[in-house]
Amino acid sequence: MSVSTAAIDPSVCAPLPVLGQDVTVPLVTGGEVTYAALDYAASAPALQRVWDDVAAYAPYYGSVHRGAGYLSQLSTDLFENSRRTVAEFLGCRAEDQVVFTRSTTDSLNLLAAAIPADCQVFVYETEHHASLLPWRDAQVTYLNAPRTPGQAVETLERALADRDPYGPALVCVTGASNVTGELWPVKELAAAAHAHGARIVLDAAQLAPHHPVDIAELDVDWVAFSGHKLYAPFGSGVLAGRADWLQAAEPYLAGGGASRKVARRADGGVDVDWHTTAARHEAGSPNVIGVYSIASACKALTEAGFDNLVAREQELVRRVREGLAQVPEVQVLSLFGDDAPRVGVISFVVRGWNSSHFAAALSAEYGIGVRDGLFCAHPLVRTLLGSDPQDPGECGAPEAEPGERSLNAIRVSFGAGTPDEHIERFLRAVTELVREGAQWKYRTEDGRCVPDRGTAARV
Repeated sequence: MSVSTAAIDPSVCAPLPVLGQDVTVPLVTGGEVTYAALDYAASAPALQRVWDDVAAYAPYYGSVHRGAGYLSQLSTDLFENSRRTVAEFLGCRAEDQVVFTRSTTDSLNLLAAAIPADCQVFVYETEHHASLLPWRDAQVTYLNAPRTPGQAVETLERALADRDPYGPALVCVTGASNVTGELWPVKELAAAAHAHGARIVLDAAQLAPHHPVDIAELDVDWVAFSGHKLYAPFGSGVLAGRADWLQAAEPYLAGGGASRKVARRADGGVDVDWHTTAARHEAGSPNVIGVYSIASACKALTEAGFDNLVAREQELVRRVREGLAQVPEVQVLSLFGDDAPRVGVISFVVRGWNSSHFAAALSAEYGIGVRDGLFCAHPLVRTLLGSDPQDPGECGAPEAEPGERSLNAIRVSFGAGTPDEHIERFLRAVTELVREGAQWKYRTEDGRCVPDRGTAARV
Protein backbone atom coordinates (compact mmCIF):
# COMPACT_ATOMS: atom_id res chain seq x y z
CA MET A 1 0.00 0.00 0.00
CA SER A 2 1.40 3.39 -0.93
CA VAL A 3 0.53 6.97 -0.12
CA SER A 4 0.57 9.41 -3.03
CA THR A 5 0.66 13.17 -2.50
CA ALA A 6 1.28 14.11 -6.12
CA ALA A 7 -0.37 17.29 -7.41
CA ILE A 8 -1.88 18.08 -4.00
CA ASP A 9 -0.87 21.20 -2.14
CA PRO A 10 -1.06 20.41 1.60
CA SER A 11 -1.49 24.10 2.37
CA VAL A 12 -5.02 24.10 0.90
CA CYS A 13 -6.24 21.62 3.51
CA ALA A 14 -6.72 23.10 6.95
CA PRO A 15 -6.98 20.94 10.09
CA LEU A 16 -10.50 19.68 10.71
CA PRO A 17 -12.18 21.24 13.77
CA VAL A 18 -12.06 18.89 16.77
CA LEU A 19 -13.30 19.03 20.34
CA GLY A 20 -10.79 20.32 22.86
CA GLN A 21 -8.78 22.41 20.44
CA ASP A 22 -9.07 25.45 22.74
CA VAL A 23 -8.59 23.65 26.06
CA THR A 24 -5.82 25.12 28.21
CA VAL A 25 -3.79 23.17 30.75
CA PRO A 26 -1.54 24.33 33.62
CA LEU A 27 2.25 24.09 33.37
CA VAL A 28 4.32 23.03 36.34
CA THR A 29 6.57 26.02 35.64
CA GLY A 30 3.63 28.42 35.92
CA GLY A 31 0.92 29.71 33.63
CA GLU A 32 -1.22 27.86 31.13
CA VAL A 33 -0.95 26.81 27.51
CA THR A 34 -3.31 25.44 24.89
CA TYR A 35 -3.15 21.65 25.10
CA ALA A 36 -1.33 19.92 22.23
CA ALA A 37 -3.05 16.54 21.78
CA LEU A 38 -0.45 14.35 20.08
CA ASP A 39 -1.78 10.96 21.17
CA TYR A 40 -4.14 10.29 18.26
CA ALA A 41 -3.04 6.66 18.01
CA ALA A 42 -4.60 5.99 21.42
CA SER A 43 -7.76 8.07 20.94
CA ALA A 44 -8.26 10.81 18.41
CA PRO A 45 -10.29 13.84 19.53
CA ALA A 46 -13.86 13.77 18.27
CA LEU A 47 -14.56 15.89 15.22
CA GLN A 48 -16.74 18.92 15.94
CA ARG A 49 -18.93 17.78 13.05
CA VAL A 50 -19.52 14.43 14.77
CA TRP A 51 -20.38 16.07 18.08
CA ASP A 52 -22.79 18.48 16.38
CA ASP A 53 -24.54 15.64 14.55
CA VAL A 54 -24.93 13.64 17.76
CA ALA A 55 -26.23 16.70 19.63
CA ALA A 56 -28.81 17.34 16.90
CA TYR A 57 -30.02 13.73 17.10
CA ALA A 58 -30.02 13.40 20.90
CA PRO A 59 -33.53 14.85 21.49
CA TYR A 60 -34.89 12.20 19.11
CA TYR A 61 -33.16 9.32 20.85
CA GLY A 62 -35.25 6.14 20.97
CA SER A 63 -34.96 2.36 21.15
CA VAL A 64 -33.72 0.61 18.02
CA HIS A 65 -35.65 -2.26 16.38
CA ARG A 66 -37.93 -2.33 19.41
CA GLY A 67 -40.77 0.19 19.12
CA ALA A 68 -43.62 1.38 16.93
CA GLY A 69 -43.34 5.01 18.05
CA TYR A 70 -41.96 7.78 15.87
CA LEU A 71 -38.67 8.21 17.78
CA SER A 72 -38.03 4.47 17.73
CA GLN A 73 -38.65 4.31 14.00
CA LEU A 74 -36.43 7.35 13.43
CA SER A 75 -33.63 5.81 15.54
CA THR A 76 -33.95 2.50 13.70
CA ASP A 77 -33.67 4.25 10.33
CA LEU A 78 -30.67 6.21 11.61
CA PHE A 79 -29.01 3.01 12.84
CA GLU A 80 -29.48 1.10 9.58
CA ASN A 81 -28.56 4.10 7.43
CA SER A 82 -25.35 4.34 9.46
CA ARG A 83 -24.63 0.73 8.54
CA ARG A 84 -24.95 1.63 4.87
CA THR A 85 -22.72 4.69 5.32
CA VAL A 86 -19.97 2.60 6.91
CA ALA A 87 -20.27 -0.04 4.19
CA GLU A 88 -19.81 2.66 1.55
CA PHE A 89 -16.88 4.20 3.43
CA LEU A 90 -15.14 0.80 3.51
CA GLY A 91 -15.93 -0.14 -0.09
CA CYS A 92 -17.80 -3.24 1.03
CA ARG A 93 -18.94 -5.81 -1.50
CA ALA A 94 -22.66 -6.40 -2.01
CA GLU A 95 -22.63 -9.60 0.02
CA ASP A 96 -20.58 -8.23 2.93
CA GLN A 97 -22.04 -7.58 6.38
CA VAL A 98 -21.29 -4.65 8.69
CA VAL A 99 -21.53 -5.68 12.34
CA PHE A 100 -21.37 -3.01 15.02
CA THR A 101 -19.26 -3.80 18.08
CA ARG A 102 -17.64 -1.93 20.96
CA SER A 103 -14.11 -1.59 19.50
CA THR A 104 -11.44 -3.21 17.34
CA THR A 105 -10.70 -5.57 20.23
CA ASP A 106 -14.35 -6.56 20.43
CA SER A 107 -14.53 -7.01 16.64
CA LEU A 108 -11.56 -9.36 16.53
CA ASN A 109 -12.78 -11.33 19.52
CA LEU A 110 -16.11 -11.71 17.74
CA LEU A 111 -14.36 -13.07 14.66
CA ALA A 112 -12.22 -15.35 16.83
CA ALA A 113 -15.42 -16.81 18.29
CA ALA A 114 -16.80 -17.39 14.80
CA ILE A 115 -13.91 -19.19 13.08
CA PRO A 116 -14.31 -22.93 12.35
CA ALA A 117 -13.16 -25.25 15.10
CA ASP A 118 -10.24 -26.61 13.05
CA CYS A 119 -9.10 -23.20 11.76
CA GLN A 120 -5.40 -22.35 11.83
CA VAL A 121 -4.56 -18.72 12.55
CA PHE A 122 -1.41 -16.92 11.39
CA VAL A 123 -0.50 -13.65 13.08
CA TYR A 124 2.70 -11.59 13.16
CA GLU A 125 4.34 -10.90 16.51
CA THR A 126 4.24 -7.24 15.49
CA GLU A 127 0.48 -6.95 16.04
CA HIS A 128 -1.32 -4.88 18.64
CA HIS A 129 -2.62 -7.08 21.44
CA ALA A 130 -6.16 -6.61 20.06
CA SER A 131 -5.18 -8.76 17.08
CA LEU A 132 -2.42 -10.80 18.72
CA LEU A 133 -4.38 -12.31 21.62
CA PRO A 134 -8.01 -13.21 20.71
CA TRP A 135 -7.18 -16.55 19.09
CA ARG A 136 -6.77 -18.55 22.30
CA ASP A 137 -9.00 -21.42 21.20
CA ALA A 138 -7.37 -21.82 17.79
CA GLN A 139 -4.16 -23.36 16.53
CA VAL A 140 -2.01 -20.23 16.24
CA THR A 141 1.27 -19.70 14.39
CA TYR A 142 3.07 -16.54 15.43
CA LEU A 143 5.25 -15.15 12.66
CA ASN A 144 8.52 -13.35 13.39
CA ALA A 145 8.78 -9.63 12.77
CA PRO A 146 9.71 -9.00 9.12
CA ARG A 147 12.22 -6.29 8.25
CA THR A 148 10.82 -5.43 4.81
CA PRO A 149 7.35 -5.57 3.26
CA GLY A 150 8.62 -8.22 0.87
CA GLN A 151 9.87 -10.31 3.76
CA ALA A 152 6.42 -10.06 5.35
CA VAL A 153 4.85 -11.60 2.26
CA GLU A 154 7.54 -14.29 1.94
CA THR A 155 7.22 -15.23 5.62
CA LEU A 156 3.46 -15.66 5.27
CA GLU A 157 3.74 -17.66 2.06
CA ARG A 158 6.19 -20.12 3.65
CA ALA A 159 4.07 -20.53 6.75
CA LEU A 160 0.90 -21.18 4.76
CA ALA A 161 2.64 -23.59 2.40
CA ASP A 162 3.96 -25.62 5.36
CA ARG A 163 0.68 -25.93 7.25
CA ASP A 164 -0.61 -29.41 7.91
CA PRO A 165 -3.33 -30.53 7.76
CA TYR A 166 -4.65 -28.37 4.96
CA GLY A 167 -7.92 -26.85 6.18
CA PRO A 168 -9.49 -23.51 7.03
CA ALA A 169 -6.96 -20.80 7.83
CA LEU A 170 -7.06 -17.15 8.79
CA VAL A 171 -4.35 -14.50 8.55
CA CYS A 172 -4.55 -11.47 10.83
CA VAL A 173 -2.51 -8.38 9.94
CA THR A 174 -2.44 -4.71 10.75
CA GLY A 175 -2.81 -2.07 8.07
CA ALA A 176 -0.63 0.53 9.80
CA SER A 177 1.49 -0.18 12.86
CA ASN A 178 0.35 1.49 16.07
CA VAL A 179 4.04 1.74 17.05
CA THR A 180 5.92 2.81 13.92
CA GLY A 181 3.06 4.03 11.73
CA GLU A 182 4.46 1.99 8.85
CA LEU A 183 2.02 0.76 6.22
CA TRP A 184 1.91 -2.99 5.66
CA PRO A 185 1.57 -4.59 2.17
CA VAL A 186 -2.05 -5.57 2.79
CA LYS A 187 -3.04 -6.23 -0.82
CA GLU A 188 -0.01 -8.46 -1.38
CA LEU A 189 -0.62 -10.32 1.88
CA ALA A 190 -4.26 -10.85 0.90
CA ALA A 191 -3.17 -12.29 -2.43
CA ALA A 192 -0.73 -14.64 -0.69
CA ALA A 193 -3.37 -15.76 1.78
CA HIS A 194 -5.96 -16.47 -0.89
CA ALA A 195 -3.42 -18.28 -3.09
CA HIS A 196 -2.97 -20.76 -0.23
CA GLY A 197 -6.66 -21.13 0.57
CA ALA A 198 -6.63 -18.85 3.63
CA ARG A 199 -8.72 -15.85 4.58
CA ILE A 200 -7.44 -12.55 5.93
CA VAL A 201 -8.70 -10.00 8.44
CA LEU A 202 -7.31 -6.46 8.43
CA ASP A 203 -6.86 -4.62 11.71
CA ALA A 204 -7.52 -1.11 10.40
CA ALA A 205 -7.61 0.66 13.76
CA GLN A 206 -4.62 2.84 12.80
CA LEU A 207 -5.17 2.76 9.04
CA ALA A 208 -8.79 3.88 8.65
CA PRO A 209 -8.34 7.31 10.35
CA HIS A 210 -5.33 8.16 8.18
CA HIS A 211 -5.88 6.51 4.82
CA PRO A 212 -8.82 5.28 2.69
CA VAL A 213 -9.65 1.61 3.24
CA ASP A 214 -11.38 -0.31 0.45
CA ILE A 215 -12.27 -3.92 1.24
CA ALA A 216 -12.91 -4.83 -2.38
CA GLU A 217 -9.75 -3.14 -3.69
CA LEU A 218 -7.54 -4.67 -1.01
CA ASP A 219 -9.36 -8.00 -1.42
CA VAL A 220 -9.44 -8.70 2.32
CA ASP A 221 -12.15 -10.83 3.89
CA TRP A 222 -12.79 -8.66 6.96
CA VAL A 223 -11.89 -5.24 8.30
CA ALA A 224 -12.01 -4.21 11.98
CA PHE A 225 -11.66 -0.71 13.41
CA SER A 226 -12.70 1.49 16.35
CA GLY A 227 -14.76 4.67 16.42
CA HIS A 228 -12.51 6.36 18.97
CA LYS A 229 -9.57 6.20 16.55
CA LEU A 230 -11.77 7.59 13.77
CA TYR A 231 -12.63 10.90 15.46
CA ALA A 232 -15.80 9.55 17.10
CA PRO A 233 -16.51 9.10 20.83
CA PHE A 234 -15.63 5.93 22.75
CA GLY A 235 -17.64 2.72 22.78
CA SER A 236 -18.26 1.78 19.15
CA GLY A 237 -16.49 -0.34 16.58
CA VAL A 238 -16.97 -2.23 13.33
CA LEU A 239 -16.37 -5.69 11.91
CA ALA A 240 -17.15 -5.70 8.20
CA GLY A 241 -16.74 -8.42 5.61
CA ARG A 242 -17.78 -11.93 4.66
CA ALA A 243 -20.98 -13.23 6.18
CA ASP A 244 -20.60 -17.03 5.96
CA TRP A 245 -18.48 -17.73 9.06
CA LEU A 246 -20.47 -15.19 11.05
CA GLN A 247 -23.78 -16.75 9.99
CA ALA A 248 -22.59 -20.26 10.81
CA ALA A 249 -21.29 -19.37 14.28
CA GLU A 250 -23.29 -19.23 17.47
CA PRO A 251 -24.18 -15.62 18.38
CA TYR A 252 -21.33 -13.76 20.02
CA LEU A 253 -23.82 -12.66 22.70
CA ALA A 254 -27.09 -14.49 23.35
CA GLY A 255 -30.09 -12.27 23.94
CA GLY A 256 -32.75 -10.02 22.51
CA GLY A 257 -32.11 -8.73 19.02
CA ALA A 258 -30.02 -11.73 18.00
CA SER A 259 -33.03 -14.05 18.05
CA ARG A 260 -35.91 -14.18 15.58
CA LYS A 261 -38.06 -16.68 17.47
CA VAL A 262 -37.86 -18.32 20.90
CA ALA A 263 -40.25 -21.08 21.97
CA ARG A 264 -40.53 -23.52 24.86
CA ARG A 265 -40.26 -27.20 24.08
CA ALA A 266 -42.46 -29.91 25.52
CA ASP A 267 -39.50 -31.17 27.56
CA GLY A 268 -39.17 -27.77 29.23
CA GLY A 269 -36.24 -26.53 27.17
CA VAL A 270 -36.04 -23.60 24.76
CA ASP A 271 -35.71 -23.57 20.98
CA VAL A 272 -34.13 -20.49 19.40
CA ASP A 273 -34.15 -19.36 15.79
CA TRP A 274 -31.24 -16.92 15.42
CA HIS A 275 -30.96 -14.12 12.88
CA THR A 276 -28.65 -14.69 9.90
CA THR A 277 -28.08 -10.97 9.34
CA ALA A 278 -25.63 -8.76 11.25
CA ALA A 279 -28.20 -8.71 14.07
CA ARG A 280 -27.08 -12.24 14.94
CA HIS A 281 -24.03 -10.74 16.68
CA GLU A 282 -25.61 -7.50 17.91
CA ALA A 283 -27.66 -8.75 20.85
CA GLY A 284 -28.99 -6.25 23.36
CA SER A 285 -29.96 -2.62 22.90
CA PRO A 286 -27.59 -1.17 20.28
CA ASN A 287 -25.32 1.78 20.90
CA VAL A 288 -27.17 3.92 18.38
CA ILE A 289 -25.32 7.12 19.30
CA GLY A 290 -21.95 5.41 18.96
CA VAL A 291 -22.94 3.90 15.62
CA TYR A 292 -24.26 7.23 14.34
CA SER A 293 -21.04 8.96 15.43
CA ILE A 294 -18.97 6.50 13.37
CA ALA A 295 -21.15 7.14 10.32
CA SER A 296 -20.86 10.89 10.87
CA ALA A 297 -17.05 10.61 11.03
CA CYS A 298 -17.01 8.56 7.82
CA LYS A 299 -19.04 11.24 6.06
CA ALA A 300 -16.89 14.06 7.44
CA LEU A 301 -13.63 12.50 6.27
CA THR A 302 -15.06 11.72 2.85
CA GLU A 303 -16.54 15.20 2.37
CA ALA A 304 -13.32 16.89 3.51
CA GLY A 305 -11.46 15.05 0.75
CA PHE A 306 -9.44 12.14 2.10
CA ASP A 307 -6.68 12.69 -0.45
CA ASN A 308 -6.16 16.22 0.85
CA LEU A 309 -6.14 15.01 4.46
CA VAL A 310 -3.57 12.34 3.58
CA ALA A 311 -1.40 14.92 1.80
CA ARG A 312 -1.42 17.29 4.76
CA GLU A 313 -0.66 14.48 7.21
CA GLN A 314 2.25 13.34 5.08
CA GLU A 315 3.67 16.86 5.28
CA LEU A 316 3.40 16.70 9.09
CA VAL A 317 5.10 13.29 9.08
CA ARG A 318 7.94 14.71 7.01
CA ARG A 319 8.40 17.67 9.35
CA VAL A 320 8.40 15.52 12.49
CA ARG A 321 10.84 13.01 11.09
CA GLU A 322 13.17 15.71 9.78
CA GLY A 323 12.95 17.59 13.08
CA LEU A 324 13.74 14.51 15.17
CA ALA A 325 16.64 13.67 12.84
CA GLN A 326 18.25 16.97 13.89
CA VAL A 327 18.59 15.64 17.46
CA PRO A 328 21.33 12.96 17.49
CA GLU A 329 20.16 11.57 20.83
CA VAL A 330 16.78 10.58 19.35
CA GLN A 331 16.35 7.13 17.81
CA VAL A 332 13.16 6.67 15.77
CA LEU A 333 11.87 3.09 15.80
CA SER A 334 11.20 1.37 12.49
CA LEU A 335 10.74 -2.11 11.06
CA PHE A 336 10.93 -1.33 7.36
CA GLY A 337 13.41 1.56 7.29
CA ASP A 338 13.35 5.31 6.70
CA ASP A 339 11.83 5.09 3.23
CA ALA A 340 8.80 3.05 4.27
CA PRO A 341 5.44 4.81 3.78
CA ARG A 342 3.74 5.58 7.08
CA VAL A 343 0.90 7.41 8.75
CA GLY A 344 1.13 9.98 11.55
CA VAL A 345 2.39 7.60 14.22
CA ILE A 346 6.08 7.81 15.24
CA SER A 347 7.78 6.15 18.21
CA PHE A 348 11.25 6.94 19.49
CA VAL A 349 13.62 6.74 22.42
CA VAL A 350 16.04 9.39 23.67
CA ARG A 351 19.54 8.40 24.72
CA GLY A 352 20.10 9.10 28.41
CA TRP A 353 16.40 9.44 29.18
CA ASN A 354 13.77 7.23 30.72
CA SER A 355 10.89 7.36 28.22
CA SER A 356 8.27 7.94 30.90
CA HIS A 357 10.34 10.82 32.34
CA PHE A 358 10.60 12.41 28.91
CA ALA A 359 6.86 12.08 28.24
CA ALA A 360 6.06 13.52 31.68
CA ALA A 361 8.27 16.53 31.01
CA LEU A 362 6.59 17.14 27.64
CA SER A 363 3.26 17.24 29.42
CA ALA A 364 4.15 19.15 32.60
CA GLU A 365 6.47 21.73 31.05
CA TYR A 366 5.07 22.17 27.53
CA GLY A 367 1.42 21.05 27.64
CA ILE A 368 2.03 18.29 25.10
CA GLY A 369 0.24 14.95 25.41
CA VAL A 370 2.10 11.95 23.98
CA ARG A 371 2.21 8.27 24.93
CA ASP A 372 4.94 6.30 26.66
CA GLY A 373 5.15 2.56 27.26
CA LEU A 374 4.93 -0.50 25.06
CA PHE A 375 1.69 0.59 23.38
CA CYS A 376 -0.09 -2.75 23.86
CA ALA A 377 2.37 -4.23 21.36
CA HIS A 378 4.95 -5.63 23.78
CA PRO A 379 6.72 -8.13 21.47
CA LEU A 380 7.11 -5.52 18.71
CA VAL A 381 8.51 -2.75 20.92
CA ARG A 382 10.94 -5.13 22.58
CA THR A 383 12.11 -6.30 19.15
CA LEU A 384 12.59 -2.71 17.99
CA LEU A 385 14.51 -1.84 21.17
CA GLY A 386 16.73 -4.88 20.75
CA SER A 387 15.77 -6.35 24.13
CA ASP A 388 15.00 -9.91 25.09
CA PRO A 389 11.28 -10.82 24.89
CA GLN A 390 11.45 -11.79 28.57
CA ASP A 391 12.78 -8.39 29.70
CA PRO A 392 10.55 -6.45 32.08
CA GLY A 393 8.37 -3.56 31.05
CA GLU A 394 4.67 -3.06 30.58
CA CYS A 395 2.29 -0.58 28.96
CA GLY A 396 2.40 2.78 30.69
CA ALA A 397 4.41 1.65 33.71
CA PRO A 398 8.02 2.81 33.93
CA GLU A 399 10.47 0.24 35.17
CA ALA A 400 13.27 2.73 35.80
CA GLU A 401 13.68 5.98 37.68
CA PRO A 402 13.90 9.31 35.81
CA GLY A 403 17.22 9.56 33.98
CA GLU A 404 17.72 5.80 33.76
CA ARG A 405 17.26 3.81 30.56
CA SER A 406 13.89 2.09 30.29
CA LEU A 407 12.50 -0.61 28.04
CA ASN A 408 9.66 1.66 27.00
CA ALA A 409 9.39 4.16 24.16
CA ILE A 410 7.70 7.49 23.44
CA ARG A 411 5.01 7.79 20.77
CA VAL A 412 3.83 10.97 19.07
CA SER A 413 0.76 10.66 16.85
CA PHE A 414 -1.36 13.15 14.96
CA GLY A 415 -3.96 13.41 12.25
CA ALA A 416 -6.70 15.42 10.59
CA GLY A 417 -7.22 17.79 13.52
CA THR A 418 -3.59 18.58 14.36
CA PRO A 419 -2.56 22.24 14.00
CA ASP A 420 0.89 23.12 12.68
CA GLU A 421 1.67 24.85 15.98
CA HIS A 422 1.37 21.59 17.92
CA ILE A 423 4.02 19.98 15.71
CA GLU A 424 6.31 23.01 16.02
CA ARG A 425 5.92 23.09 19.81
CA PHE A 426 6.65 19.36 20.05
CA LEU A 427 9.88 19.59 18.04
CA ARG A 428 11.00 22.65 19.99
CA ALA A 429 10.28 20.87 23.27
CA VAL A 430 12.22 17.74 22.27
CA THR A 431 15.22 19.84 21.31
CA GLU A 432 15.15 21.88 24.53
CA LEU A 433 14.73 18.87 26.80
CA VAL A 434 17.63 17.02 25.19
CA ARG A 435 19.96 20.03 25.16
CA GLU A 436 19.03 21.71 28.44
CA GLY A 437 17.34 19.00 30.49
CA ALA A 438 14.03 19.17 32.30
CA GLN A 439 13.18 22.30 34.25
CA TRP A 440 11.59 20.26 37.02
CA LYS A 441 12.37 17.19 39.08
CA TYR A 442 10.19 14.09 38.70
CA ARG A 443 9.38 11.00 40.71
CA THR A 444 7.51 7.75 40.14
CA GLU A 445 4.08 7.59 41.77
CA ASP A 446 1.49 4.81 41.27
CA GLY A 447 3.32 3.58 38.20
CA ARG A 448 3.57 6.98 36.55
CA CYS A 449 6.34 9.56 36.30
CA VAL A 450 5.01 12.83 37.76
CA PRO A 451 6.44 16.25 38.64
CA ASP A 452 7.77 16.58 42.16
CA ARG A 453 5.93 19.75 43.17
CA GLY A 454 8.09 22.63 44.26
CA THR A 455 11.44 21.13 43.18
CA ALA A 456 12.73 22.86 40.10
CA ALA A 457 15.69 21.09 38.49
CA ARG A 458 16.97 24.04 36.50
CA VAL A 459 17.23 27.72 37.45
